[in-house]
Amino acid sequence: MRLVALVLSLLVAGTAPAFANPSDEDVQTAWRLLDYVAVDYAGAVAAGKVKSPQEYAEMTEFAGAVETKLAALPPAAQKAELLSEAKAFRGMVAQKAAPKDVAKSARTLAAHLLTAYPVPLAPGKTPDLARGKALYAQNCAGCHGLSGDGHGPDAAKLNPVPVAFADASRARERSPFALYQVIGQGLDGTAMRSFSELPSQDRWNLAFYIGRFAFPDAGKGEQLWKSDAALRSQVPNLAALAGMTPALLGRQIGPDKADAVLGYLRAHPEAVSEAKAGSLTVAHEKLQASLAAYEAGDREAAKKLALSAYLDGFEPVEPALAARDATLMGRIETEMGNLRAAIGRGEPVSAVKDRMAVLDGLFSDAEEVLSPDAASTASTFLGAFTILLREGVEALLIVVAMIAFLRKADRGEMVRHVHVGWIAALAAGALTWAIATFFIGISGASRELTEGFGSLFAAVVLLSVGIWMHGKSQAGEWQRYINETLGKALSRSSAWFLFGLAFIVVYREVFETILFYAALTAQGNGAVILAGAISAVVVLALIAWAMLRFSAQLPVGEFFKYSSWLIAVLAVVLAGKGVSALQEAGIIDIAPLAHMPRIPVLGLFPTWQSIGAQLLTIAVIVAGGWYNERLARKAVAA
Repeated sequence: MRLVALVLSLLVAGTAPAFANPSDEDVQTAWRLLDYVAVDYAGAVAAGKVKSPQEYAEMTEFAGAVETKLAALPPAAQKAELLSEAKAFRGMVAQKAAPKDVAKSARTLAAHLLTAYPVPLAPGKTPDLARGKALYAQNCAGCHGLSGDGHGPDAAKLNPVPVAFADASRARERSPFALYQVIGQGLDGTAMRSFSELPSQDRWNLAFYIGRFAFPDAGKGEQLWKSDAALRSQVPNLAALAGMTPALLGRQIGPDKADAVLGYLRAHPEAVSEAKAGSLTVAHEKLQASLAAYEAGDREAAKKLALSAYLDGFEPVEPALAARDATLMGRIETEMGNLRAAIGRGEPVSAVKDRMAVLDGLFSDAEEVLSPDAASTASTFLGAFTILLREGVEALLIVVAMIAFLRKADRGEMVRHVHVGWIAALAAGALTWAIATFFIGISGASRELTEGFGSLFAAVVLLSVGIWMHGKSQAGEWQRYINETLGKALSRSSAWFLFGLAFIVVYREVFETILFYAALTAQGNGAVILAGAISAVVVLALIAWAMLRFSAQLPVGEFFKYSSWLIAVLAVVLAGKGVSALQEAGIIDIAPLAHMPRIPVLGLFPTWQSIGAQLLTIAVIVAGGWYNERLARKAVAA
């Protein structure tokens, strides 16, 4: 009767007022039914035969109810596949399949359900066990007992008897999320009423407090948790802990270890949520808050929270992810921008929810990539090498072009201002690293603003320099310039210009390199990282030597022509990068551009604003070239 009453309570709409909308209720109800079958089916069937007709009838009804609930869900790309799985699952129950196979099928279908229809599965903040203890003593201990043994002072009066939370065999199949569900919905036909009047966070506090009764040995679990990085990667955040059962984790690490570790984590959930601001947990929580604001009709708040999810949640781990999987990093960056654009356009809630589901899947992939087990000596070396080489080449091209120009202009004494500029940029970069590491840290917004404004400033300067150099590449123009300026020392303002340009272009690259290296060194392998950095420095030195030697052999006109082309390309790249960084910082809106590739090395990002900035830069370059050629023709005619 207890289980029949449970089915009725689950199938009646409105019994769970805490849910955000009917589809969320259907998803959570179906998930709970699957969880229940996975645990209790073994009591109904054994060796292909029915052990308990009553239990088996209820398992059959549960399997049918799951299929009914899934059929009622709104359209989604994975819905047909879910219905097919649900039908197969119902068939397994009808055929009296082995309990372990039914349990596996139920868990798999439940996981696929939450991937297709994400619903809140974790507390908004770390559960408060002290608060949970007080709530338990006030509301639960009278029936379940202070120690969770099911022998409270009122237990003898109840039929059926209260559940013994201290029963380890049953507790191994229960996650905190499943307990949270029961607390919110209750069990009709029993003394277990719904506690939906409690705030959601209090229900989580209770669920985590109850979940620790069967696994009191927290000391061994703490030792395992703190000493095993691979284990920590399997429970990376509160969402994973809330949905984790000891049985599931036990299949990975062994039942004894799983009991100890989850006993410790349920008693100390802060051990999981101690991740710094900037972890993917923060990004996930901010996105959930953004969705809640959007569902409530507060589009502006939703947009700000989505921006915060990027700046405070994803952007700080972006360098480490880019070093290991740049493609995945780019996909997440693009999808987060598309999400903000969708919120800004006022797309339907279902569409925004679908975008967040995609991001949740990408976050899961990122967590696997960022896990300690995913790092290898080769990947760490290549990451350190390619990061410094990539960022260094961009700065090197500009600095070497400035030095070569001064030597061509017979202004060797001014080269020292360029050297002072890039050396000062390196020193400023070291200071930035020290401040970020030991003092105040650097926010995601600060990073993007520094990169964005630095890139745009450099693009504007390079644009003017490139057009000027193109003009001097015209026939006779360079000789006229030499005749007019030879013997005149460059002014103090010119010296500051050389210093400032060298400083800006180098500091921008140093700043970005610092972020990458800080992320790499936090993961260990310092000697390998140093080897990668030294190798990159050697290659950069060879590139600089080759460029200087090549430029020295070029005729002046050819040198200015090639240099102006190079600088024009760099200006276009930096214009795209600058606008993209300011979009990520929330300064410039995002209007996605469909079917446009994302090629960061070229400053190419699939948004109208970024592409527009590059097209404008190209237009200025073309206009400047046309103007230079016109002046040259007039000079020849004169």
